[in-house]
Amino acid sequence: MLSLPRTGRRLLTAVGSSSALRGIPALSRLQGANGSAVLDRLQDRRATVAWGGAAVLAIGAMLVPAGAAHAQTVHPTTPGSSAFTAAAAHVDPAAVVQVAAPAAYKLPKSVSSQDAVTVASNLDASPAPAPAAPAEQAPAEQAPAEQAAPAPAPAEAAPAPAPAPEAAPAPAPAPAPAPAPEWSAPVASGAHSNPFGKINHEYAAGYHTGEDYAVKVGTPLLAVGNATVVSAKPDGAYGNEVVLKLADGKFAQYAHMSKLGVHAGQKVSAGQQIGLSGNTGNSTGPHLHFEIRTANKYGAVIDPVSYLRGHGATGA
Repeated sequence: MLSLPRTGRRLLTAVGSSSALRGIPALSRLQGANGSAVLDRLQDRRATVAWGGAAVLAIGAMLVPAGAAHAQTVHPTTPGSSAFTAAAAHVDPAAVVQVAAPAAYKLPKSVSSQDAVTVASNLDASPAPAPAAPAEQAPAEQAPAEQAAPAPAPAEAAPAPAPAPEAAPAPAPAPAPAPAPEWSAPVASGAHSNPFGKINHEYAAGYHTGEDYAVKVGTPLLAVGNATVVSAKPDGAYGNEVVLKLADGKFAQYAHMSKLGVHAGQKVSAGQQIGLSGNTGNSTGPHLHFEIRTANKYGAVIDPVSYLRGHGATGA
């Protein structure tokens, strides 16, 4: 219940009294049944009016300045058991892992909140005792005899031996001389003017017994192979003539020569010069008449060009 002021209680009593209602001038003039009915209604609602006034007074009491009422300070309860809390379970401090330091909140009346805070071992700020440093031992004085002798100066490195001079490269061997040809054409160059075997009834054999090379007078004539000179002299219709016996037993004949360069019995090699071409004997113009004979006599002949080419002679 709220404690109402004295004036409020008086007003509530006056409103709820029937005599007070009847003392109102406007109501006292009501007579008869109508007046009684009105009074009855007013009396029935007096409780409602009384409670309404009480509510108004209560609101007014709340609007009274703070100095008119007694101020109360509500203090938080200190940690412990009560009707609204349960006893805290035992917590092993070693099993608590705390991620931050406790708050610096402080309760009123010097009651510290830190008294109920458990600090985990991983946040224990108490410094661990530093291990004692080992005592430094003073270096023992060395006896003069034990003092280290000065390090000997490093011996000078022996000079590196001079590198041996590189051997001069051996000179390239001289190219071996080209082997002497075993067979050669009778002239170095020259056109064939009258082939071997051509039919001609003016000749005793009835055909041309040799190969003619059209060369001007004075052209060098060459031995067609390694041979021995059989004869070197004029011979009738053949003019100046040289006959060679070749290594295989065949005979080579050169006719119409202008100059003889060898003599009978001389050894010659393939490609060696034996004289000069000309226009001597029975000749219609400067040329070389050349024969290969199987025997040293007229008419015992074979194709000279085929013979020379068969032996590898070039330019034949």
